[in-house]
Amino acid sequence: MGEVDRRKPKVVIVGAGMAGLAAARRLHVCTGDLLDVVVVEAGDRIGGRIFTSEFASARVEMGATWIHGIEGSPIYDVARKAGALIPNQRGDDGETQFPWERMDGFPSDALTLAEGGQALDPALLRRISALFSHLKSLIVSGEISDDKEIISVGAFLRSGFESYRAANGGDWMEEAAFAMHECGEREYTAVDDLYTLDLAAEEEYMEFPGEHITLPGGYSRVPEFIAAALPPGTIRLGRSVSRVEWRLSGDHGVKLHFDDGEVELADHAIVTVSLGVLKAGINGAGGLVFSPFLPEAKRGAIERLGFGLVDKLFMEIEGGIGKVKSPFPFLRMAFDPGRHVAEIPWWMRRTDSICPIYGGSHVLLAWFVGREAAEIEKLNDEDIIHGVHATLAGFKLPAGDFGRISKVRRSSWGRNPRFLGSYSYVAVGSSGDDQDALADPVDASLQILFAGEATHRTRYATTHGAYLSGVREADRLVRHYGFQGYGS
Repeated sequence: MGEVDRRKPKVVIVGAGMAGLAAARRLHVCTGDLLDVVVVEAGDRIGGRIFTSEFASARVEMGATWIHGIEGSPIYDVARKAGALIPNQRGDDGETQFPWERMDGFPSDALTLAEGGQALDPALLRRISALFSHLKSLIVSGEISDDKEIISVGAFLRSGFESYRAANGGDWMEEAAFAMHECGEREYTAVDDLYTLDLAAEEEYMEFPGEHITLPGGYSRVPEFIAAALPPGTIRLGRSVSRVEWRLSGDHGVKLHFDDGEVELADHAIVTVSLGVLKAGINGAGGLVFSPFLPEAKRGAIERLGFGLVDKLFMEIEGGIGKVKSPFPFLRMAFDPGRHVAEIPWWMRRTDSICPIYGGSHVLLAWFVGREAAEIEKLNDEDIIHGVHATLAGFKLPAGDFGRISKVRRSSWGRNPRFLGSYSYVAVGSSGDDQDALADPVDASLQILFAGEATHRTRYATTHGAYLSGVREADRLVRHYGFQGYGS
């Protein structure tokens, strides 16, 4: 650093989720104490959309659950170093091992019922499952239809199903089984409607090879391990940024305004807030505001890209472990598209399963997406319990066979102003180019940088995408200042 650079350049990272923590850690490793690095977090915890909690004597993940492929995954590497692959030994006796969500993977003996209680023919299920898998493989490989009018995943899947029906016939149960797979795809991609999910972009999405795993030590161990390597005082909780000024004259180019009226000056800000918060900011609905406005290319990318809502609902069956009448099955539900059981509420009808979080558990889990997820965030616990009981009765699984649901806990990512949703997707009308535009710094002096899962073109919607984006922006600053001689 030259004589004119006696003051340390200051970097403020907005958000202590995976992207923000990865950026801070990378800057610390690569620059030592040559930069003044601060992480400001609006909430009272780190981790962002990673949040391990406990419910009914089991460890559950309110947000991120899976490491999607372990070969080459940076998250798997951090989890291994953090000891998160080994169950914690906790409990009143000091040695009780908490069971954890999906500790036994997915069972091969799921019970698939049609609305009304009829078991679906295993041969029918195999046919529809094979068809859906084939259509998905065509999307991923890029071997899709030349029909230029088919631009969404939903349209492509339905076109494939209708071709199958034209050649093979079938009844409403095949329709119900196919719709069940579509509901599962909505949960995976966070879209309310698969017709809004861009078809061409799906070919670019990448996962790491190898098995998909959950973490017995809890996913929160990963951000906690990264944060523990930062100098004391780097992370400041309860510091909510409402406005970012940039292109300022003077020694600093950026001014961050906090909700409490305080301000902080910086040379660079790495913004890692969710796409939902960015959308709210440019639409005047709260969120994070920039002054002056962000460049048109970036604002357009924020508007076009999709940001979905996925929520989990955990349910405890009364009686506790060992007192439930019989273990609850891994239930997959194929809803009748034409003859509804009236008592089943509308917000249950695009949920594909209700299952114990592991075999024999008295804690059940169901996933909700889009409009249905927004609805369960608003409902009170009693109405949710009543609706789930009505659904089980509609599939001829009376509560008396397994015990009644006594309490519930749900995630509420949509109503949380720090997130306003769950994760991003490439919507029809957008493309990977928008993800690249979102990732671009706003100017050559790197006053405002952007990281987060929505800024990664091939690994969006994942924790490893968020992590890699944080490293990317840290490396951009390292190159900007020409730092050498530190770690990698």
